Amino acid sequence: MNTARRSATQTTVSLSRFFSAASDRVSVAGLQVDSGLYEFVKSELCDGTGKSADQVFGSLSSLLDEFAPRNRELLEKRKSIQKTIDMWHLNNNVSEKPAEYQTFLREIGYLTNPPLSDVKVQTTNVDAEMAQIAGPQLVCPIDNARYILNATNARWGSLLDAFYGTDVLPETEGLEKGRKYNPARGAAVFAEVHKFLDLAFPLASGSHADATGYAVQDGAVLVTLADGSTSELVGAAGATFSGYTGSPDSPSGLMLHHNGLGVEILIDRDHPVGAGHGAGVYDVQIESALSTIADLEDSVAAVDADDKTTCYRNWLRLMKGELTASLGGDRGVRAQTRDSIYTSPSSQQEMIVPRRSLMLVRNVGMHRYTDAVTLSSGEEIPEHVLDAVMTSLAGLHDLNGTDVLMRNSRHGSIFIVKPKMHGPEEVAMNVALFDRVEDELGLPRHTLKMGIMDEERRTSANLGACMEQARDRVCFINTGFLDRTGDEIHTSMEAGAVVPKAQIKSSTWLSAYEDNNVSVGLNMELAPGRGQIGKGMWAAPDNMADMMKAKIAHPEAGASTAWVPSPTAATLHALHYHYTSVLDVQNSMLAARAGETETERAAALSKLLTPPIMPAEHMEDLKLNADEVTRELENNCQSILGYVARWVGQGVGCSKVPDIDGLQQMEDLATLRISSQHLANWLHHGVCTPEQVDAVLERMAAVVDQQNAGDAAYNPMSTDVATSFEYQAARDLIFQGRDAPNGYTEATLGMYRRKVKEACGPGGAETIVA
Repeated sequence: MNTARRSATQTTVSLSRFFSAASDRVSVAGLQVDSGLYEFVKSELCDGTGKSADQVFGSLSSLLDEFAPRNRELLEKRKSIQKTIDMWHLNNNVSEKPAEYQTFLREIGYLTNPPLSDVKVQTTNVDAEMAQIAGPQLVCPIDNARYILNATNARWGSLLDAFYGTDVLPETEGLEKGRKYNPARGAAVFAEVHKFLDLAFPLASGSHADATGYAVQDGAVLVTLADGSTSELVGAAGATFSGYTGSPDSPSGLMLHHNGLGVEILIDRDHPVGAGHGAGVYDVQIESALSTIADLEDSVAAVDADDKTTCYRNWLRLMKGELTASLGGDRGVRAQTRDSIYTSPSSQQEMIVPRRSLMLVRNVGMHRYTDAVTLSSGEEIPEHVLDAVMTSLAGLHDLNGTDVLMRNSRHGSIFIVKPKMHGPEEVAMNVALFDRVEDELGLPRHTLKMGIMDEERRTSANLGACMEQARDRVCFINTGFLDRTGDEIHTSMEAGAVVPKAQIKSSTWLSAYEDNNVSVGLNMELAPGRGQIGKGMWAAPDNMADMMKAKIAHPEAGASTAWVPSPTAATLHALHYHYTSVLDVQNSMLAARAGETETERAAALSKLLTPPIMPAEHMEDLKLNADEVTRELENNCQSILGYVARWVGQGVGCSKVPDIDGLQQMEDLATLRISSQHLANWLHHGVCTPEQVDAVLERMAAVVDQQNAGDAAYNPMSTDVATSFEYQAARDLIFQGRDAPNGYTEATLGMYRRKVKEACGPGGAETIVA
């Protein structure tokens, strides 16, 4: 137990002594580079690329000369725009002057003109997992090798396991999961699986439930039924028989496709499960996480060069097909799954079946700076520029790979997701950055594809113009409704007190935002055919039954992907893309919106720009009594403390955190941004007092401590909140949230996390008594 931790209120912490000692820096190309990062680039990242570490950092230096000043200018412009908007709200009531508000936003450059009707996305060489096939997407922190391996290997998932192990199949009497295999529950699982097979791959007569054997004959699947008859698998619309393994008369695997997604029937009568099935089926695997975002941003707590190097190393090993992780004890080592070979049913030729998610990498936003590399003056550099160089160079290993069963992109692309961009001007700068990175690394133009996170208000309002700037690179637009809500609150901070969080979900702007993302993506011809239109995360990983009811709305709305919190969730959500043909939905939407008028577009923009503000007489109109205010404070404070305690104390950027009612919720920087901005807004407008917030924070600290009592690495907060770095970080996020640029939380979190690492050592996870 470390008892040397200093007070959270002490202001003389010397971060440079812990992180940036002169002996730990390498001088190269006018930069000061952390020695560990330099050695990684020299011995690992550059290996086999024809590049040297000095060349790489020389390129980085050149990029910084060009883009670091521009980055600062654009961040200053964000601040200037926000101040101007604040002043307008202080002098105007937006609910009474919506037209004047739009005019004002155009005058200050917040709103720009949409692209001309003939400007369309031109991106090429986008893999089918994004351009042609609709299906689930995972987002996973890149700093955890085991987690990212689970994600990349989640391309396929067992439908039997997904039904058996989740609440999608209720645990009614006799169908409990129990500690041992329950045959009754297993039979109920197979009944659900057979229903799915009958829906997607119906037989000419009979049901898969009656199958006693499968065979391949004349390029088709022939099914023997319990009554001795045979029936051909005819398939539903969009269904095909793609291949098999084993012998035609007794296949061990059948590969089917429906709406572009693979479904694999696995057969082995000697398998414990197959022995109990009439046709020997022991599993039905369905294509699940078509793509995965390896995240350097919202789900990662990377605050220094050591953390960044871990992230870059994991991404490099993914691109080389060499990432492994110990499962602990004697359970062995997990590695990336290799693609497999099936036999084509008609030509008898071999076909490759992809077994890993197509990997994208999300770099950090423009607002983040790092001292992993500094200018010779010691000035920190824009972290996203470092990310662009490191992740692109790692991607070069995939492009140069020779193992056809371990390729990521089969079309020679590197997919980089760009978050937190505010409007087309910032997109244009990042497009120029990608151009220059390609030049420095010798990559063909437009090798680097850009995913645009539609999660900032200025980007939402100008999404078409943003896509126009990246029309040769954009491969992905995604609604990040969590971050988008945080920016909505911060942008409209002076407009008034926002409604309670639960009511934000039914706000006018939110539905307009979700509709706008799909509409613009289709109108710009991103989809179908050139990229993805995506929707946000389901944040309750243990509540799959509700997810199955709710998340089908995403493909029904024309989205070609949506985020899910786990491989199992990906398998279940994949069913939605069998139930709904996204391609048909998108084509119908395009036809319906062909005649959309300028008046209709203006009305949609007006809805998008409507802040979720309570009327002046909010207490009466919304019946927001004192108890409801207290409950809102408790929910927000508990959520903030539960997440920040792990981020600051343990360096965990994304995890399941119990809410105030004990229900597990996925928390990351986006959810933190909402909660902290919500409380900052209520404090600013007098809905609650500082004393109320402090009292609730202290009560909730005790609750969070109790929820984490079984975690030996957890640092209790309530014993002495004044000396708890975790507690003080949470408090600062609330009380200083109004002044945080765009409501971002990383600066505060990073400062306190580094204090913990200085006091405890790099692990930062010992129990501390001040």
